[in-house]
Amino acid sequence: MPLSALEFACRMPKAELHLHIEGTLEPDLAFRLARRNGITLPYADEKALHAAKNFTDLQSFLDLYYACADVLRSEEDFADLMSAYLERAHADHVVHAEIFFDPQTHTARGIPFGTVVRGLTEGMRRGRDLGVSSRLILCFLRHLGEADAWATLAEAEPYLDQIDGFGLDSSERGHPPAKFARVFARVRAFGKPVVAHAGEEGPPAYIVEALDVLNARRIDHGVRAVEDPAVLARLVRERVPLTVCPLSNVRLCVFPNMTAHSLPRLLDAGALVTINSDDPAYFGGYMNDNIRAVQDAFKWDRATWAQIARNSFAASWAGAGDRARWERDLEAVVAM
Repeated sequence: MPLSALEFACRMPKAELHLHIEGTLEPDLAFRLARRNGITLPYADEKALHAAKNFTDLQSFLDLYYACADVLRSEEDFADLMSAYLERAHADHVVHAEIFFDPQTHTARGIPFGTVVRGLTEGMRRGRDLGVSSRLILCFLRHLGEADAWATLAEAEPYLDQIDGFGLDSSERGHPPAKFARVFARVRAFGKPVVAHAGEEGPPAYIVEALDVLNARRIDHGVRAVEDPAVLARLVRERVPLTVCPLSNVRLCVFPNMTAHSLPRLLDAGALVTINSDDPAYFGGYMNDNIRAVQDAFKWDRATWAQIARNSFAASWAGAGDRARWERDLEAVVAM
């Protein structure tokens, strides 16, 4: 009997392109690292930490996110965090992940930049043993401003061979991409690709700034592009990938529920949409949890899900050989 659309979507090989590694810190690991490092979390236990995840907007999430990140202190901590995510990704048939990290979250606490990168790359090495390839994307925290971004970039320069690209994340409101034009001009001079969060809480105009001012190759989120037909048409025409995070968008009240999400409108317009989990420890789940929620809302067929997987490969920075191999693996699942 052929696989159902949901079974197919969960089993198909896929790439994840919008994942914040700090956002994969599950309560059990957070408390284990807190004990390892002699830190007291501001929550009595794992149940209390779970209860704190009733977010009203992006900022309410970020407050909790930064509090939990304080348990990350050593290279071993960062390696354990990365390898735990890649194990979950592997279980969801993710074959490739392009992973954000926020060094300013850690250097502001006195954690050396090198500690963060060395730990994460060790976790990525462990992931390769599972068959999951990965890339590392340094994101600047837009709420900290340009001067802080410049300082972070200076710290990053000795580690450029371990950083595959640069991004812009954190709260959009009042922080347009253009604030970081000079920083990203320097990044591009290094020959590194650029991505940017835009069009989540911010307006479609922020998507345009990310493309024209930062020269972003992908737009992270971009779900509000449907509010401006010209912006949406440009994304379709230029084949700009959108790394959409459905559960995140609902949990942060970008949409009141999944059925109100703009995903169907983006797909109907021909946008190059991918599905991702963003901060899965906080937003209700990893890749296949997002797939289940989307399928429950929209009842997509197998062909639609196969196109989502192909989009994820096309939007990735992986080499042509890897993409061709994943396409062949996808076709094997299509045949089931």
